[in-house]
Amino acid sequence: MGVVNGVYCRNELLVMEKCECTMLRINQIKLRPGHSEEEIKKELLKHIKLKEDELLEYHIFKRSIDARKGDVKFSYAIDFKVKNEKLLLSKNKNVIRPEIVRYSPEIKGTEEPESRIVVAGSGPCGMYAAYLLSQKGYRPILIERGEDVEQRKKTVQKFWDTNVLNTESNVQFGEGGAGTFSDGKLNTLVKDKYGRNRFVLETFVKFGAPEDILYVNKPHIGTDILCNVVKNMREDIINNGGEVRFNTCLTDIKIKNGRLSFIELNHSELVECKHLILAMGHSARDTFKMLHDKGVYMEPKAFAIGVRVQHPQKMINLSQYKTDDNTFLPAADYKVVTNLENGRSVYSFCMCPGGFVVNSSSEKNKLAVNGMSYRKRDGENANSAIIVSVTPEDFENDGPLAGVEFQRRLEEKAFVEGNGNIPVQLYKDFKDGIESKEFGEIRPAIKGGYAFANLRNVLPDFMSESIVEGMELFSNKIKDFNRGDVIMAGVESRTSSPLRILRDENFESNIKGIYPCGEGAGYAGGITSAAMDGIKVFDKISSKYKPFS
Repeated sequence: MGVVNGVYCRNELLVMEKCECTMLRINQIKLRPGHSEEEIKKELLKHIKLKEDELLEYHIFKRSIDARKGDVKFSYAIDFKVKNEKLLLSKNKNVIRPEIVRYSPEIKGTEEPESRIVVAGSGPCGMYAAYLLSQKGYRPILIERGEDVEQRKKTVQKFWDTNVLNTESNVQFGEGGAGTFSDGKLNTLVKDKYGRNRFVLETFVKFGAPEDILYVNKPHIGTDILCNVVKNMREDIINNGGEVRFNTCLTDIKIKNGRLSFIELNHSELVECKHLILAMGHSARDTFKMLHDKGVYMEPKAFAIGVRVQHPQKMINLSQYKTDDNTFLPAADYKVVTNLENGRSVYSFCMCPGGFVVNSSSEKNKLAVNGMSYRKRDGENANSAIIVSVTPEDFENDGPLAGVEFQRRLEEKAFVEGNGNIPVQLYKDFKDGIESKEFGEIRPAIKGGYAFANLRNVLPDFMSESIVEGMELFSNKIKDFNRGDVIMAGVESRTSSPLRILRDENFESNIKGIYPCGEGAGYAGGITSAAMDGIKVFDKISSKYKPFS
């Protein structure tokens, strides 16, 4: 324990309990960018009106940026301990005693597992489930259709350089899941009354993520660092008795009397399996079909589709901070949303400050894009998806896989429109429905081949018209958001799973022994929420089954 870079750190596992701890909290400690660590302490002492020798310890609980009225400041919530806390609480109404909920895995189960637990998918959901299972002696088998993260990075870079796609290991498939080649954004809207969110963040830090993810308002790790974090988690799983198998795809399931009995791997190997955690990602379309054919209950759900847009990062900084001097400020982000008269929602998604648009395809002759940033977020462009809501009513049929086919049709059109490359178009030409000929002042920051095209040939009319209407409205919030030389790229089709695999109160599907979870199964929407869902599945399993003796 101690103060590290101005932040008090704890490395021990947390305990899930509501406790009246001796830590106090004060909010609204504001300092200008560029302040020193010592100034944080001085401002804290000023607000609590104590001398330095009365402060036992402190750490930053939360940091956000207050940029109202052009007067940019960091706003801190600080947790601290003092010698006489009761006296301070009675004298200072701004000081509170926070109620802290802390999580640690517990084992309450008494039944012996009928076979080793298999986790299918090494994205955040599967990785956290496997991590906790291995920590507690269950010796899980983690299977991943793609490559380990070291080889996967090489394969993805080769794809971006040559357009030669490996359909089993790419931006969507491989160790760490799709989020590994995104940005490592860790913000979530999921309520955290059990402390799982904090546990996820602390675990990431334990395996090499920057400590500031514990307190910044919108934490992110960055693709470059996240790759190492994922590798370190995998090594810990193995060191604690787990088994990790790459290039291993779940290709079939065998059912006996309504329960899972065996799984087939790579169309060739049968493995006894009575407990399968289904943590595949939102792009595991062949797995969805196999499960549907086997009678696993699922249903289509709403999601969103659109394009990636690129703006100069300096423009976004000026809009958000009201100053062009961001020497001591992070690259600014934004969130825009509007509800149109046509009943559609248009909004930004997966905003990547200082990032890149990337080819994130996973199927032959189909093209999808995503966004990513490195840790420093120091690229010239900001990018985000501008997406339009779609519902099962938009699909051609009402089957569970109808949303998958809706995605595929648009991805096929994008592939054709760009002749195998990412189709790009300036916003002014998108409005007019003509193919662009040259870039304006904004230069593309794209990983993968790209070609000028007409994205209106890719998107349905309602989607194109909704995007234009949204872009014009968003310019009322962010000046020049609708500038003519904004670079658009498509198609952003993998925003979330197009279906939900149904599960009961024990997190099992109608086929007992199968636990659908995470983003692919329709129960999460990002790295943190997917990891938390994996933890929930562990909690259910450990409440029934004990580790192997």
